[in-house]
Parts: sequence; C-alpha cells; structure tokens
Amino acid sequence: MKSLFNELDSTDRKFGSGWISGTLGILLSGMGLAAVIGFLYPDLLTVQELRYGFYRENLFWIRPLLFAVLTVAYLLGITNLALRKNKTLGFTTLGLALTASLLGGASAESAQDIKGDVSLGLDFFFLNLIMLGALFIPLERIFKKVDQRVLRYEWREDLLYFFISKLFIQFLTLLSLAPALTLLANTQWASGLREAIASQNIGLQILEIMFFTDLAQYWFHRCFHRFPLLWNFHAVHHSAQAMDWMAGSRMHILEVILLRSFTTLPMYLIGYAEPALYGYILLVYLSSVFIHSNIGIRFHWLEYVIATPRFHHWHHGIEKEAINKNYAVHFPALDMIFGTYYFPKDEWPKGYGIEGNPVPRHYWNQFLYPFFKKRMENKTPTPNLVERLNDSPTSKDTPTPND
Repeated sequence: MKSLFNELDSTDRKFGSGWISGTLGILLSGMGLAAVIGFLYPDLLTVQELRYGFYRENLFWIRPLLFAVLTVAYLLGITNLALRKNKTLGFTTLGLALTASLLGGASAESAQDIKGDVSLGLDFFFLNLIMLGALFIPLERIFKKVDQRVLRYEWREDLLYFFISKLFIQFLTLLSLAPALTLLANTQWASGLREAIASQNIGLQILEIMFFTDLAQYWFHRCFHRFPLLWNFHAVHHSAQAMDWMAGSRMHILEVILLRSFTTLPMYLIGYAEPALYGYILLVYLSSVFIHSNIGIRFHWLEYVIATPRFHHWHHGIEKEAINKNYAVHFPALDMIFGTYYFPKDEWPKGYGIEGNPVPRHYWNQFLYPFFKKRMENKTPTPNLVERLNDSPTSKDTPTPND
C-alpha cells in the first residue's frame, strides 16, 4: 500500500511516463469494481433515490458503460506496465479490473432483493466524485490561484473525509434532520403563516433560506471558534494546509451532524416548500465546495455581496489578522454587521492551517483528537506547508499567484 501511495504522489508525472495512464486506470477500475459490487448488493450499498434508476430495470445504458469503463481500465493498466519502470499503478489497475470481471463485470446480477430504505451510499460517493471532479478540477487548473497538483499534500485524508461523508449520507441525513422533524411533528405553530411562506416565489424562498441558515450557521460557526471544547472539533477542519474543491470535506463527523442539525432548523420550521428546500440544498452543496476551491478569479464588487473563494480563504489563512474572521458562508454582510469581517483588497492568504499544526495527520488520529487532545497533538511546532515548500523551490506545490 505504501508503494502505491508513493507512486500516486510521485513527481514524475510528465506525459509518456505512464503515471497518467496508471492513475486514470486505478480511478476507472475502482469505479468499475464499485459498480459491480453495487449490482451485487444494491440493498446494502446504494441509496434509495438512485437505486431504482441504476440497479433495477433501466440498465440499458449502465451495463454497456460499465463494460467500456472496465475495458479502458485494462488498456490503461497495460499502458502503464509498458511505459513505467515502477509497475505498481499498472498491476493495481489490472487487479481491480480483473476482480470486477470475476465478480460478473457488466453482467453481474443482484444477489439480494431490493427492499431496504436505508443503506450505504457507495454509488452516491462515486457519482459526487465524478461530477464535482469533472466540474472543479478543470476550473482549478484553468483559473488556479495556487499552482498545486490535483493529488496535492494530504489529498488522501481529504478523499477519505469525502468518502465517509457520502458513504454514510443517509445516516447523516437522518441524524441531522431528527431535531427539526421532531419539533415539526410536535408543534402546530402558525400553520397559516407557514402556508403563506410556502406559497411564495421559489426563488424568493431560496434567498430567504440562504439568509436564515447563514445567520444560524454564523453563530454556530463562531461558537466553534470561541469555546475550546468545540474548537477541538473544528480544528480538524482548519488543519487543512491546502485549499481546493475537496478541502471542505475535512470536518469531524460529530461537527457535521451538529452543524446540519442546527442550520436545518429554520429551513423546516419556518415552512418553506419542498422544491425550495431541495434547491437550497443543491446550492449550498456547490457553494461550500466553491468557497474552498483553488479558484483565483476576481469577482470585484460581487465579492462584497456573496461569499467567494478569496473571502473564505481568509477564514483559513495563517495570518494573525485573519484568525476568527469571515464566518459567513453566503453573505459577508453578516461579518460586517457583527464585527468579524476581514478582507484586504486584492490580497490572498500566504498559507493555510493552524499555527504549529497541532492536529495530527490521518483520519483516525483526527477523529480521536478532540477527545484526547493533550495526548495526540503534535508536541513540537511544525512548519506550515508554505514554509516547507519555500525550502524546495522546485516543488510543483509551491504557491504562485495567478494574477
């Protein structure tokens, strides 16, 4: 496994070296194997909303696509073996693709009846990875603020956070919505007012939801910076030293549940219509990815109206002036009103993370960190990623402005 990770992190990535074919091969063969396992155990591994479209009758295009994915994975694995001295990526690709084929490949049939309502979201993870990656990776390459690799520093940690949040999407949703739905089921307040609110224009409802959830999130977020016990959880999120479309996934799972539980209260209790709720959920999902992304576009006056990457990057900045600033995720005006606004004109942070980097690396260490902080934190201050890279000016992760 260490050899595989070393190859994925290799600096020899030029075209013709075999690294590109090996990396793409692992991605496609892994997706193919996951799809086959999903075919075999849909009741366990697929979310209900996707299950009936992909794993029942409507397979006339899914199976040919899966066959094509596995075929291309085989070709990429062979290409890696032919081009690269280190064969780890190629053999891993062929191993994953062969396992998928032995399990039935594109002809795999379900080994169980489809009847469950709650399951793991393996299909949801890959669908999100494909869609968000296809959208944000090209944008970050074209409009990059920092010249960093796609598989940059600590990419494995953030991919695991991304995987866990999507794999357990239904469980997290049920836990997060429980407080709001419980209150809703046991209260009959202002039914006429709630009906009037739900009858508003959908666009207006989404705008109202943005404001009320951002107001709730602002104070929730500020509390997690203010109180040490809560900060121990939130420090995991701020431990990221590289910002891109996947960095926002790095959140302790207990903070995720508490944050969603708290911020969904106004959405459901005020009485907004279901289409507006779904519209906002999609919007905030894309927005949370966007504000963490490595996109250096200047939005000029719009930056003072709506949260952009530069605004939120200052929240993660290592500069002392940026500490405990810019809590809003939608409207910077909230920070202006409550005195936590910091947004120097045309400037970006020099780096990201927490001074001394006290939060340990790797997912399980970070999961345990809030509970055993004194035992698990780094005892000696370690340099920030930017400081380390300044000692290696040839590194492809060296931040360079894209002005």
